[in-house]
Amino acid sequence: MASSGPRADAARAEFRELLAQKGHTIDNTRQAVALLESAFADGSLERTEAIDQTLADLRVALDQSEGEKLGGKSAEAARFITRRLDQLIDDA
Repeated sequence: MASSGPRADAARAEFRELLAQKGHTIDNTRQAVALLESAFADGSLERTEAIDQTLADLRVALDQSEGEKLGGKSAEAARFITRRLDQLIDDA
């Protein structure tokens, strides 16, 4: 059963706003992941196994060595994975 109420709706909306804002995909995605972690911690959204797996996949895409440039395949993977995550949080 999906989380409901104003806090859940606000978390979903803010997640989507962060992903749509101007800026670099990787930076925006990191902010969106931090928001989701906060929403899970405060009970606004329910964490699911599918969300956990998707977040783990996303962290791999976001991982970069210090000094490494942002973008390229990581940004493309982040965009793809966050589309799936966006679908999953509707049921979170």
